[in-house]
Amino acid sequence: MAIAEAETQIIGGIAAKFRTCPASGLKIDLAAERLIKANAVASIVFLAIGGLFGLLVALTRWQTVHILPADMFYLALTAHGLDVLLVWIIFFEMAVLYFCSAVLLNCRLATPKLGWVAFVLMIAGAVLANVAVLQGNSSVMFTSYVPMKADPNFYLGIILFAVGALIGCFMFLGTLVIAKDEKTYEGSIPLVTFGALTACIIAIFSIAAGAIILLPTWLWSLGYISHIDTVMYKLVWWAMGHGTQQVNVAAHVAIWYAVAAILLGAKPLSEKVSRTAFLLYILFLQLASAHHLLVEPGLSEEWQIFNTSYAIYLAVLGSMIHGMTVTGAVEAAQRRNGYTRGAFEWLRKAPWGNPAFAGMFLSLIMFGFLGGISGVVLGTEQLNIMLHNTIYVPGHFHATVVAGTTLAFMALTYLVLPLIFQKQVVWPKLARLQPYIFAVGVAGISLFMMGAGTLGVARRHWDIGFADAPMSFSYPAAAHLMLALNGIFAVIASIGGILFVLIAVGTVLWGKPVTAENIVESLGPMPKKQVTDAVSTYGNAGTWHLPGTYILVAVFFLSFVLYYFVNWKYLSEIWPLS
Repeated sequence: MAIAEAETQIIGGIAAKFRTCPASGLKIDLAAERLIKANAVASIVFLAIGGLFGLLVALTRWQTVHILPADMFYLALTAHGLDVLLVWIIFFEMAVLYFCSAVLLNCRLATPKLGWVAFVLMIAGAVLANVAVLQGNSSVMFTSYVPMKADPNFYLGIILFAVGALIGCFMFLGTLVIAKDEKTYEGSIPLVTFGALTACIIAIFSIAAGAIILLPTWLWSLGYISHIDTVMYKLVWWAMGHGTQQVNVAAHVAIWYAVAAILLGAKPLSEKVSRTAFLLYILFLQLASAHHLLVEPGLSEEWQIFNTSYAIYLAVLGSMIHGMTVTGAVEAAQRRNGYTRGAFEWLRKAPWGNPAFAGMFLSLIMFGFLGGISGVVLGTEQLNIMLHNTIYVPGHFHATVVAGTTLAFMALTYLVLPLIFQKQVVWPKLARLQPYIFAVGVAGISLFMMGAGTLGVARRHWDIGFADAPMSFSYPAAAHLMLALNGIFAVIASIGGILFVLIAVGTVLWGKPVTAENIVESLGPMPKKQVTDAVSTYGNAGTWHLPGTYILVAVFFLSFVLYYFVNWKYLSEIWPLS
């Protein structure tokens, strides 16, 4: 039996076409579905482009290979940051916003025609900025710090892209209003949608900050403004630059809850606590941007101490809550499903062969152990002094944005393909391996970048051998080894990324159509009712007997304390220099 034909419904005097998903029972607005598909496809295209530039950067940092000359290195580094930190992720997040509003709430999408305007603006902006970079006169890196000046089209492209994303955010909010007015759900919005709402609120703030700084910078590049203060630029720019990464955190945490719910029927341990943790993101997570500014002489010591010694801990608390409650929700669901022997049968018998689950859980673990712990180290004012301008910083955000966000988005893609594209995933054996290959590669990139940074290797440097420098300097041999290993693991991560792109594109183009009979199997073996009940993620897990989660949390805190004080030991060794 094929999936049911679309039905036209008149709601509030407006006609909308829906189809009913046979796995979840949700009504899917076809206008929203088309926009989800368009944004998802665009995101994967730019992931492939940005990933290629990233591989070239890593192979250039590997001194033995050193594949690019200096000018091409900085061009590739700029394009890599633009495409993977901004374009790929925000395109995918637009798809997530449409999914979490129109699809999860069983309602029509607000102003779908405006959604296509947003999409066109984002495509035009992304292409314009990339062309400016490829022309060779905009190698200012992702941060584009003044007084470095890019081609005006570089700034204009980012502005157009941001305007499109802002329209998408307001469409999401409008869809929530429609769902509330038309009573398409009961009670509070689902937790996953609440997480998407958190991401949307942070995104609006971040885009506003971007407008405040990028509009005058664009005018400066055109010659209409004579001067922009560098410290002011950095302060406002990081409100956007780091803010967009906080959008990623809120979005991928929402995806953790969604994947656990869809695949295992997992409920949060306490929905109120999880919602409170999302609220902490809105109130405090933005303050984490201070770790980029802790050595700026124009900012007061009081501001730096407040951000790093008090306020940032409330943001960290939000992520810790999510890490514990998602893990606990998975354990509770598995124990309810019969895996009750010992502390870890629930984890051993988890569906590790399902790429959606594997990607989600690996994202959770690496985000916490690699990204979270290193983020607190960078956010500590005293420790920041020895790490702030080293390759440790990109090592940290590869652990958060790549190991955390990108891997979570890949995991969700394996569910989106059968649910939205209505295609069975092609090459299932490769699909099962892909998250592990990508995770191993990214873990190596993060660890070896942070290791090289701890040894003092400068960030954004083309040649750590300083071959043409008038004054010689040499890093320890271990630093060269770290960058070589970084290059090797970048190749591994690239293989995982290429597999993901090929599987996603292959599924869209050649995947077998999903039917009412095989859609559940396409998502991974599970009772159909489980998908229907779980997708809204209402309610609580109903148990706190979670010995495995408690052990994992204890291991996390022990790792956190040990690594934190190891860095204080490193700091003590440079005190005599003062």
